[in-house]
Amino acid sequence: MSFAKSDQVARILAVDDIQDNLIIIETLLESEGYKIDLVSNGETALKKVLQSPPDLILLDVMMPGMDGYEVTRRIKSNSDLNYIPILLITAFDESSVVEGLDAGADDFIRKPFNTDELLARVRSLLRLKRSMDEQQKMTEQREDFVSRLTHDLRTPLVAADRMLALFQQEVFGAIPPDMKEPIAVMIRSNQNLMQMVNTLLEVYRFEAGKKTLNLAKCNLTEIVREVIDELNPIAIDKNLNLQLNTHQLNQLENPGAIVLGDRLELRRVFNNLIANAIKFTDTGGVEVSISTDKNAIMIAVADTGYGIAADDQETIFERFRQGKNSKHNRAGSGLGLHLSKIIVEAHGGKVELCSELGKGSVFTIKLPKVNE
Repeated sequence: MSFAKSDQVARILAVDDIQDNLIIIETLLESEGYKIDLVSNGETALKKVLQSPPDLILLDVMMPGMDGYEVTRRIKSNSDLNYIPILLITAFDESSVVEGLDAGADDFIRKPFNTDELLARVRSLLRLKRSMDEQQKMTEQREDFVSRLTHDLRTPLVAADRMLALFQQEVFGAIPPDMKEPIAVMIRSNQNLMQMVNTLLEVYRFEAGKKTLNLAKCNLTEIVREVIDELNPIAIDKNLNLQLNTHQLNQLENPGAIVLGDRLELRRVFNNLIANAIKFTDTGGVEVSISTDKNAIMIAVADTGYGIAADDQETIFERFRQGKNSKHNRAGSGLGLHLSKIIVEAHGGKVELCSELGKGSVFTIKLPKVNE
């Protein structure tokens, strides 16, 4: 069954400097119901692809001027183009399959080709094209759904947060004593949900390539101190010791912890890691240490909490992942660590985990250092 029997006729671009070869390909493929465009050189082929991208390209390798390898490389390196499969066609012993595939070609066929084999390869590549297009469509639909969902959810959550705050402030009248705690619980739950929605939106923006980092020189010591000052009351409520260790920096002649980064996004990372450490620690404390070497700044968040099992450590940074230990399912969406990893990697850094059940965890962020 040919592709022509489906709802949409495939458009194929054939590129060859020999007119007789183009006529043979055109006759063969048009008889199968495909729509064929013919060009005789690489430069014209590139212009044609940019003007009206085809569903498949049959490309001769040995052409004067720009050969098929270069045409393939340019098409495959153009991020503005959707996926277009390329079938390279060449004479025996005139070119390398390895070179063609390394250039980005999807398949390779030798001249003189068998008619049935050529048609089979065409059908196979067009099936691949349809599959890739469907995946792209599903990805775009998912991204659009997440964007709309998070936007639509934030509006009522913000409104509810403001209304609950007015109730708590007794703007509408005195609140019975037995209602104050339930209202406080609703406020916390609403704020937790709003935080989840905001985190999901940020993950979407990063993964969709729609997030722009505002890069500038940042002093990580200052940022970490700000986060610790904000979170310290929570640690005190749990009788935990939250401290910052900069001893290694203090011993250096130039103790700067300067990186090129987005201050707000880095602050989000530290807030998430330190808040998690406090949340999952019942006794002992949390120590944040900052150190540096010639090329990197290291920020380690160590706690004396429950620890994370070895099998959980392999997936802890994935979306919607939480530890299997019931202690780690107290709250959260499983997005915080995933977003933190995305942000750190967007800054050219990496985040590592070292943990043992019952002995706590250490999350270490490494970021490229810049001179002050």
